[in-house]
Amino acid sequence: MPDQVTIECIVNGKQVRTSIPSGMLLTELLRDVLGLTGTKVACGKGECGACTVLLDDEPVNACLMLAAQVNGHSIVTIEGLASDNEATALQQAFVEEGAIQCGYCTPGMILAAEALLRRKPEPSEEEIREGISGNLCRCTGYTKIIQAVQKAGVLRMRQKA
Repeated sequence: MPDQVTIECIVNGKQVRTSIPSGMLLTELLRDVLGLTGTKVACGKGECGACTVLLDDEPVNACLMLAAQVNGHSIVTIEGLASDNEATALQQAFVEEGAIQCGYCTPGMILAAEALLRRKPEPSEEEIREGISGNLCRCTGYTKIIQAVQKAGVLRMRQKA
């Protein structure tokens, strides 16, 4: 088929090779082809951040990317953060701080925060606000999310010490 492309990439640490329609969005590849439904589709316009994934460790809106664009790259979804079904310090902090309400924004919010913490292990409140600014939450008011990211930063620094 002329409108099919074959891509090879790494998703959550696993090599993926698949043939897809050339116009397929990354959200469709993740959710419909690979069954990784933690990546949410909300606005479909890159304005809410619910579809945030890490592409080569940088947060991107998967609803704005063609799946073919990830050929040769590495993607991490919310399903790929934890290992051995153990929550990361960041995921645990979200639970402990009550930063999860309806949960729809949570995967994208956590991945945006993860990217920030990888760049800046102990970010200020202003840096956290900037780091998650592409992710909208209609439930929490952001205070608990910011507290969770701060807590996770501290926990990570203690674990490294």
